[in-house]
Amino acid sequence: MSDYLLRVREISKSFAGAKALDNIRFDLKKGEVHALMGENGAGKSTFMKILVGLVAPDSGEILLEGENLVGNNVNETLKKGISMIHQEILVVPELTVAQNIFLGRERELSGKSGVLSGWLNDSETNRRAAALLGRMGVDIAPKAKMKHLSVAQMQMVEIAKAISNNAKVIIMDEPTSAISDKEVATLFQIIGDLKAQGVGIIYISHKMDEIFRISDTVTVLRDGKYINTKSAAELDQNALIAMMVGREIDQMFPEATQPAGGEVLSVRNLSRAGKFANISFRVKAGEILGLAGLMGAGRTEIARAIFGLDQWDEGEITIKGMSLRARTPREAIDKGIGYVGEDRKGLGFIPSMSVKDNITLSSINNHRKGGFIDTHSEQSVTGKMIADLKIKTAGTGQQVAHLSGGNQQKVVIGRVLLASPDLIILDEPTRGVDVGAKFEIYKLIRSLADRGMAIIMISSELPEILGLSDRILVLSKGKQTALLSKAEATQELIMKYAVA
Repeated sequence: MSDYLLRVREISKSFAGAKALDNIRFDLKKGEVHALMGENGAGKSTFMKILVGLVAPDSGEILLEGENLVGNNVNETLKKGISMIHQEILVVPELTVAQNIFLGRERELSGKSGVLSGWLNDSETNRRAAALLGRMGVDIAPKAKMKHLSVAQMQMVEIAKAISNNAKVIIMDEPTSAISDKEVATLFQIIGDLKAQGVGIIYISHKMDEIFRISDTVTVLRDGKYINTKSAAELDQNALIAMMVGREIDQMFPEATQPAGGEVLSVRNLSRAGKFANISFRVKAGEILGLAGLMGAGRTEIARAIFGLDQWDEGEITIKGMSLRARTPREAIDKGIGYVGEDRKGLGFIPSMSVKDNITLSSINNHRKGGFIDTHSEQSVTGKMIADLKIKTAGTGQQVAHLSGGNQQKVVIGRVLLASPDLIILDEPTRGVDVGAKFEIYKLIRSLADRGMAIIMISSELPEILGLSDRILVLSKGKQTALLSKAEATQELIMKYAVA
């Protein structure tokens, strides 16, 4: 009997004449974690949609244990044994955890036959959900409504749903993008258990450390084409990046070219009940201060307090020597502070609006003539920002929803930069963007610092914190536990203080 669960051969797909996939091949063995890598636009999403039956290929075969699944719809594919955990969480908020896990399969749990077979059996649904979550080591009440859960908890429920299907193949698309380090550890333990049971995992992530921690095999797509498949043990980060982007990236994290200047921001003994306490640090012109810590450590809460999104109870903030107590973001912006939040899609931009309208959204009053908008002025500053930030777009009128994640992030940064801030706070600036776009954003962040801007960067990726930061403030449970120089900081030392 073959060790292969899934064999994909010569899969091609075109949309409106444009080739999205060109003769893709892919193999998955039983008990294997096979990472699928590629920049945004490489074809990963189209390939996954074809595998689960959302999109029909133009040609090719998808063989699951020898049976060709091409032509099957989503439900048929699910029943055959392919399940997917989507990057965008798909839940019904008003239903319970248990109801979401077994959505569409209620008849299986009814325990009835004949005319009673359509009756819901809530007790059996709750029992099975509790048992499943218990095996996963996840403490979530089966009767809780989804709308009351955190994003991280919703992600764990989605993972439970995929496992509950008794799938032979589970596709995981950025499964750790919204969960804590503790939950990541739980997920990796679950993946280990699934491997032991012979389940094959297709794993998609932009986080290189995850790929090398759990993957057995790596396949790379680029521009809709199959590039190569290698054992993860054969690769290192530089080799994998070169496969993905088609070129060597000699220095992932650019070095500073200018010395730090005078103090821009001072935070002294800042506290907010239940969130953080006695936080003190300074940021100089041209300096990147990294904020590190586990999820819930208080990093984002401190940033929001500085920017006026939340109020703080005690302490003092000064910006360029002037006292700051911003009660609204507008006050913070007027004082020279810019903020790029972690929720790019939810709060960073308006997807249906153009690149131009998004970039000038916060500074529209600067483009008024009388009661009218000076569209020529808008076009001019937008064009310059697109050129300066190297935003890849069909034009200033293109909808931001149609840009890649990295270019969407650049649009958000561009809007903030139009206000000419002295300090910019970047919360998870590369979340959800591919490695090539990350490199571009790293260059942008360092160039802003070299121009004299003070930068606070929050990131859950330790290589990013270590590579870009000039100093690193480590937080644990709302308290600062260390302030490290670039020279002394290591992943091990940061983690030691992050769990203190």
